Amino acid sequence: MEWRERDGVEWLQAELPGATAIFSTRSAGSVKADPRPLAAALGLEPERIAHARQVHGAALVLEPDPGEQPEADGHVLTEPGLAGMVFVADCLPVAVAGPGGVAILHCGWRGLAAGIVAQGVEAVGATHAAIGPGIGPCCYEVGSEVLESFAGLGDGVAEGKMLDLPEVARRRLREAGVERVESAGLCTRCEPELFFSHRREAAEAGRQAGLAWLDGEDG
Repeated sequence: MEWRERDGVEWLQAELPGATAIFSTRSAGSVKADPRPLAAALGLEPERIAHARQVHGAALVLEPDPGEQPEADGHVLTEPGLAGMVFVADCLPVAVAGPGGVAILHCGWRGLAAGIVAQGVEAVGATHAAIGPGIGPCCYEVGSEVLESFAGLGDGVAEGKMLDLPEVARRRLREAGVERVESAGLCTRCEPELFFSHRREAAEAGRQAGLAWLDGEDG
């Protein structure tokens, strides 16, 4: 995963088998409010970027239509020419890729508990994954309901009430058979110059994005 920059917009970019994933920063503004600055920096056409009404679940859109916004928390792409986008501000953007395509997933604790990772991995036969910036174990204090949701993952996913959400995602990926995983290792709440954070800014928080597309044509 490498830092890239164009026209004052910075992002992290991960190269996956046959696909590209990027994770934006607040330098692009709130992408949910206006995706055009980020799209321009990436050389993508905004009308070729699909997104959904996220509901913190595990539903995925297969071959999304940019003209529609169904309730879902991920996109599965099997052909070049289109990009999928999820909005985040502490939740994890996770991209998975394999011979069947690429998927971009919005992974909060509810989605991770509901099995969104396994669904994304199965949809594309994923062999590789990239975990973007999200809230880290330093800042993610949760209640007993959340901790109990991941008790089956064993030791190391929580210390007291502090949940390690990226580690939960890594273990879910390993459970689904994905061994090659890279992670940004950046906490959105700890990096106010780089990222929006719902825990830090509450209702005032903007949204950064995770995008993924198949190589071969511009998204």
